[in-house]
Amino acid sequence: MKVFISRIIPKEGIEILQNAGLEITQYSGKTEISSTELIAICNKHDLFLSVGNNTIDRAFLEACRHLKGIALMSVGYDRVDIPAATALGIPISNTPDVLSKATSDTAFLLILAVSRNAFYMHDSISKKQWGFFEPTANLGIELYNKTLGIFGLGRIGSELAMKCKAAYHMPVIYHNRKPNKEAEELLGAKYVSFDELLTESDVISVHANLSDETREVFNKEAFSRMKNSAIFINTARGGLHNEKDLTEALEHKKIWGAGLDVTNPEPMAWDNPLLNMRNVCVLPHIGSATIETRAKMAITAADNIVAAMQGKPMPQVIDKQVYSIGK
Repeated sequence: MKVFISRIIPKEGIEILQNAGLEITQYSGKTEISSTELIAICNKHDLFLSVGNNTIDRAFLEACRHLKGIALMSVGYDRVDIPAATALGIPISNTPDVLSKATSDTAFLLILAVSRNAFYMHDSISKKQWGFFEPTANLGIELYNKTLGIFGLGRIGSELAMKCKAAYHMPVIYHNRKPNKEAEELLGAKYVSFDELLTESDVISVHANLSDETREVFNKEAFSRMKNSAIFINTARGGLHNEKDLTEALEHKKIWGAGLDVTNPEPMAWDNPLLNMRNVCVLPHIGSATIETRAKMAITAADNIVAAMQGKPMPQVIDKQVYSIGK
């Protein structure tokens, strides 16, 4: 059988696929594959290991209904039409758990960086602005005992909460579709309404899935409800915040600052005004970008591909109902 991989992935994943006897094709280009080209390529393969921003919509799935499985090398699956895949009997898997620590580290990094204007102050050195000392200039804010609000308290949010509680004794509040009793017991976290999350948090960190329900939920109205001393962090999906509204909130000092590992749209334009703001830190979607985590993601995705090749359920299949629907 043949598997197509839409990026070069760590060798740990490749070795698993090779040992299973799969014929591997890896895309090594530096531009996105068009939908038409992706369909043409996948029609020559039995399995698809999707890495990057591939849109797996109904049109793609209907054109590639022969695929025995699609493994995403990501946790998020907002670019996949899961109901269509289920109806066509194509199992879709992702890589949960393995990137929780690395992504929460990135959120923690951004919280610290924003609180001390770190990126802006670093740039000031290269601009020859490190000079006369002023005791009241370039001041940040401390995080000790400040309230951490988490939108989407799952694995990643829980990892961040543990770090913030241990380092800064930050009490944790959160908003989910439904309460997370396990996290409440572990973290002493308090479930609150979305409005309470906005008004009571000193730091809001976003860790929810992107859906029709959550798309741009952080908009002008939401930012206006936040404390003017609050920090907004998004390491989940850029579509969860309205970037124009976020920019205006920062310009008019409705909130203290923002840290983004994801942007809306993505990638961010090089001349985006957020990149030049003192109180903003932006990273190019590197939440899972460690040697260890990317290797684990490749291994998980490869294990899912091998299972599909063997006619077995994918260990991390997103919609288990697919196995009760015949192709």
